[in-house]
Amino acid sequence: MSNIKSLKKDLKQEFQKEFVFKRLLNADVLYLNSEEIVPVLQHLKEKRFFDFLMCVSGAHYPHQEKNFEVCYELLSSRDMTRLRIKISVKEGELIPTAQFVYPTADWFEREIYDMYGLKFKNHPNMKRILTHHQFKGYPLRKDYPADLQQHLSEPLEFCMDNEPDGNPPNDEGKDLMPLNIGPSHPATHGTLRIMALMDGEKVHRANVEIGYLHRCFEKMAEEHPYNQVIPYTDRLNYCSSPMNNVGYCKAVEEMLGVDIPPKAQAMRVILCELSRIIDHIVCIGAAAFDLGALTGFFHAFTYREKVYTIFEKLCGARLTVSMTRVGGMANEPPANWFKDILQFCEEMKKGIEEIDILLTNNKIWMDRNQKVGAIDTEQAIAWGYTGPCLRSTGLGLDLRKSEPYYGYETLDFEVPVGTTGDAYDRYLVRVEEMRQSVKIIEQVCKNVPPGDYSLRDKDIVLPEKKEVYGNIEGLMNHFMLVIHGLRPPKGECYSVTEAANGELGFYLVSDGGPKPYRLKVRPPCFAIYQSFPHCIRGSLTADAVTLLGSMNIIAGELDR
Repeated sequence: MSNIKSLKKDLKQEFQKEFVFKRLLNADVLYLNSEEIVPVLQHLKEKRFFDFLMCVSGAHYPHQEKNFEVCYELLSSRDMTRLRIKISVKEGELIPTAQFVYPTADWFEREIYDMYGLKFKNHPNMKRILTHHQFKGYPLRKDYPADLQQHLSEPLEFCMDNEPDGNPPNDEGKDLMPLNIGPSHPATHGTLRIMALMDGEKVHRANVEIGYLHRCFEKMAEEHPYNQVIPYTDRLNYCSSPMNNVGYCKAVEEMLGVDIPPKAQAMRVILCELSRIIDHIVCIGAAAFDLGALTGFFHAFTYREKVYTIFEKLCGARLTVSMTRVGGMANEPPANWFKDILQFCEEMKKGIEEIDILLTNNKIWMDRNQKVGAIDTEQAIAWGYTGPCLRSTGLGLDLRKSEPYYGYETLDFEVPVGTTGDAYDRYLVRVEEMRQSVKIIEQVCKNVPPGDYSLRDKDIVLPEKKEVYGNIEGLMNHFMLVIHGLRPPKGECYSVTEAANGELGFYLVSDGGPKPYRLKVRPPCFAIYQSFPHCIRGSLTADAVTLLGSMNIIAGELDR
């Protein structure tokens, strides 16, 4: 793909007008009117400038004439160029839907409607998605009280209103039976509901309902100082908590324009790769358990507990850890911590081979996973797939290679890819990714840079306790940072990391105050799961459980 200069030239030639471009921190931003958004997106996709629509987010600015903004984050998988498109609209102004250009816009637009009340013209299913159907008001508007709870009195009726093309499969002459799978079904873990119309044993068509674990993360982030948001990030993907800590702190650090010390970078890489391993263990183990392989579940979780012990030695917590800080890490690693990790790596190598022996060539496992939920690369891109689900289709897109951070570009590791895009290939990719993560961890642990584990900037990082208790300057610095809070300059950024399930993005807007003005999370499984009704159509009922497990849905990040 061409650079931004050639993109400007192309758009001017196509639309016969000069468009407004600005460079904001780490992104090129294109400003459009609402009526221009669909033609421009269509052109950018058809000319193969940007094949991914990664995220659509909203923001409320009550004191502006056009008091809402909608941002579209685009990505080119060919040269990893990113572009942000922004439109400003008034209350009640309709925005043309981008769903028919980028199918992944479906749920993102519904979320903006749910949170802000903005409606998207011609969207076939403009209904609430995170809050319940009896909810009144729009939670992320600045005038909505953060402590105003609304309880549900009646469940959502069984419905099939989610056909994106408006042409559902022909129901005539079929004896269809409605079937609810979840939220009480063990495979949905109490957090998801699948509504399926069954034609015998096959799923004729399906719809999904989420929001059972809605935590109001983004509203809470706007109500708390930057450092107090860190524990809330733990509860996004609670199967790999440190990766959420790292992603959020990286976004704030980009707003501040600071680089953390090399030792802190190394510690973050180690924690992220350990988290990737246990996330894949949970995914594979729980998927196996849902299909009846209880022994594999218990065996895999043995290694997850070993990683939790490593976390516990560093910070005292196991599941939700809050180990990172804006500017570095919370504390110095204990003695022999890196040696303990290297010892675990030797154990984990054997554990991965044992999981491989238990499942990979197991006839039952193969029969239950092969050809289930198969999707090709073009479809995966259209739905916004990232992570193992995308790489299983053959596209080796990994931010650790394509947009490296924290020294990943200096490490020797491979990006495994599949060929079929089915549940079995997703499993194979995850197994191989665990091997590569062990390889990364060993390299970093053997070459940990010397130096401090955190920045020593009094406006960003709290001083160490010995400074607070030992001299008046340390006490004053601690007092001032706690009272006034961390204050990034005015601006915005979209920061990404390669989480266990794909691209984890944080769209952060600062107004110069002590709290985020807007913090939007782009959770990997949100885009992936919206394709579930499409992928399950025509499959057996039992395949719904297999497909759900292979997508690795984490409700804490799904509906936040």
